[in-house]
Amino acid sequence: MPKTVAKRTTEIEIEALEALPRPVAAFAHDYAPGELIPPHHHQRGQLLFAAAGVMRVQTDRGVWVVPPNRAVWIPAGTEHQIVCSGTVRMRTLFIRPDAAPQAESTCHVVDVPPLLRELILRAVDLPALYDEDGPDGRLMQVILDQVDALAVAPLHLPMSSHPRLAPILDHLLFHPEDDRGLDDWGRHLGASGRTLARLFLRETGMSFRAWRQQARLLAALTRLAADEPVTSVAFDLGYDSLSAFIAMFRRATGTTPGRYFERPERAA
Repeated sequence: MPKTVAKRTTEIEIEALEALPRPVAAFAHDYAPGELIPPHHHQRGQLLFAAAGVMRVQTDRGVWVVPPNRAVWIPAGTEHQIVCSGTVRMRTLFIRPDAAPQAESTCHVVDVPPLLRELILRAVDLPALYDEDGPDGRLMQVILDQVDALAVAPLHLPMSSHPRLAPILDHLLFHPEDDRGLDDWGRHLGASGRTLARLFLRETGMSFRAWRQQARLLAALTRLAADEPVTSVAFDLGYDSLSAFIAMFRRATGTTPGRYFERPERAA
């Protein structure tokens, strides 16, 4: 069960940073495994970077899993909560809306290339009131240029509050290995499988099978990042063979589970 973080001090620090007259404010904080940052929002857009560990970010619109060396963009004003898996070294950029006018208005996970990773790790060490016309200001401008060109990673799981879908989504979010079909769920919920299939497409934009596979992928990423064996993860998530799991993983991410996490890290 996630533990709520007593983070009044960090909230005060972040509010002070966001109020500073600078286009980018960088913040670093580490969290223990299982910690929960309860629902909150920020006045700036937030690029939430996982230097280590895995974060699960949830809003009323969906769930985004952020493995190491990825980040999630959270638009200003978006209420969200964060669950930490493993020891999380969170490195965050709070970006003033006028400094990133092209930024997306929805949450999404992005791949963070090595250059941006190093820039983020450097940014958190800069003075909060850095010289905008000096080297530090130029570094922040390079960060903004990099952020504008980030590639979206397929690590989003759309959610719905529809009374017939919510019980299925909530259950599979934590038990993605459940292999019941929509006809089985329909008998439990008092709806036909066809009705539920239509609702899935309308509410999430995905078929039931595709949604469940995505839930399994996100669960796998969380567990693999915690150094669980690939074979255990594959069978626990309901795959009949390791090769079937690896094939799914490669289709979704473009690479194998072993290579997905192999980017070398430096101290963050």
